[in-house]
Amino acid sequence: MKTLLRGGAVVSMDPVVGELARGDVLIEDGVIVEVGEYVDAPDAEVIDATDRIVMPGFVDNHRHSWQTAFRGVGADWTFPEWAVAMHGTVKPHYRPEDVYVGTRLGRLEALHSGVTTMLDWYHVAQSHEHEDAAVAALRDAPGRSIFCLGAGWGTPNPVEADIRRVRSELSGDGLVTMAFGLRGAEDTGTDMVAQELKLAAELDLRTSLHVASDGTQRPVADLHEYGLLRDTTTYVHANGISDDELRMLADAGASLSISPDVELKMGFGSPMTGRALAAGLRPTLSIDDVPSVGGDMFSTMRTAFAVQRGLDGGLRSRDLLEFATVDAARSCGLDSRTGSITPGKDADLILLRTDDLTVFPVTDPVATIVSAGHPGLVDTVLVGGHVVKRDGVLLGVDLPALRNRLLESRNRIAAAAGVPLDTTWHPQPNR
Repeated sequence: MKTLLRGGAVVSMDPVVGELARGDVLIEDGVIVEVGEYVDAPDAEVIDATDRIVMPGFVDNHRHSWQTAFRGVGADWTFPEWAVAMHGTVKPHYRPEDVYVGTRLGRLEALHSGVTTMLDWYHVAQSHEHEDAAVAALRDAPGRSIFCLGAGWGTPNPVEADIRRVRSELSGDGLVTMAFGLRGAEDTGTDMVAQELKLAAELDLRTSLHVASDGTQRPVADLHEYGLLRDTTTYVHANGISDDELRMLADAGASLSISPDVELKMGFGSPMTGRALAAGLRPTLSIDDVPSVGGDMFSTMRTAFAVQRGLDGGLRSRDLLEFATVDAARSCGLDSRTGSITPGKDADLILLRTDDLTVFPVTDPVATIVSAGHPGLVDTVLVGGHVVKRDGVLLGVDLPALRNRLLESRNRIAAAAGVPLDTTWHPQPNR
């Protein structure tokens, strides 16, 4: 099967392919086979990309989609309040069905806003049925997803048996794959981190780890001392770690995921974007959780861009687009498959409207995407060459039914937990 995207402004994120003011992209059997100013393919199905930017789909390498039902409730929360609310108050009332519908709607929301690849950092950790519900939700959403099985907040799980069990179900290289969410030395000690990394290597799993410092701790240096830094690990946030620790991550070939909106709003500190670059570490971007922030990569890029420019005048718009596409794909070990419009890669692509009044006229596509882009521009989405969104509408999804299920889930959990569904709810952290 051949598909030809005809006549769009191509932003490839590939230095060889470059940018085309008017170009065609030919897809065959889900793979990009040719990119050029004009591609002759008379036997291909044509998608008219006139007045569209054609670019690789966004890659979000850190999102907790099980929390989708409580979108916006935590807009005013600090990090300690979020921890008490989501992990201490509502999570114990989550059933597998709640995990399923939250994860599925969260993944569809990301897809709707142009995120073709998403790492879902799961830390509900209630039962095997909860884990299976999350995996099923990702499989039922037509995106490229990574199920990152991590420990529940304040719990000793998952154990080795859990990781092996889920890995046996996600052993291929299909649209849904697996990663391992590490607990970290602060929670379990370096010996346990070493055991978890050994298990990850045995099962060929990439790993992800939340880490930060208040200036009195050196979590990355501690791991470095014990030889536990890996080029297969993505470190999330990392606010407050020292410059020499950033260089340790760079030397190890590790990745860094920055969630600028959450980090600024919840009191983590300034995003580490500029400091990471100065240390030789290419940062990537992620959403984190939607109870507190929006779920699209456009606003995430814009926050990271504005903050760093305000601090030192650094960064250019292209940097942000690289963080959210090819750099993030590399952090997930998927840069040979996605992240740029490169012949031989899977066709994970999005088409953005350029005739929308919020961006018209589009003089510089890259600058426009970063400075003024928003989910309303996402007209068409392809994953592996399959069209999953067309003319602004997700295909093959009964959204009214899913919305009703999510509302029922949210209302039941809130009632069981005894919490209000508005921003008057301010959980009290333990002091």
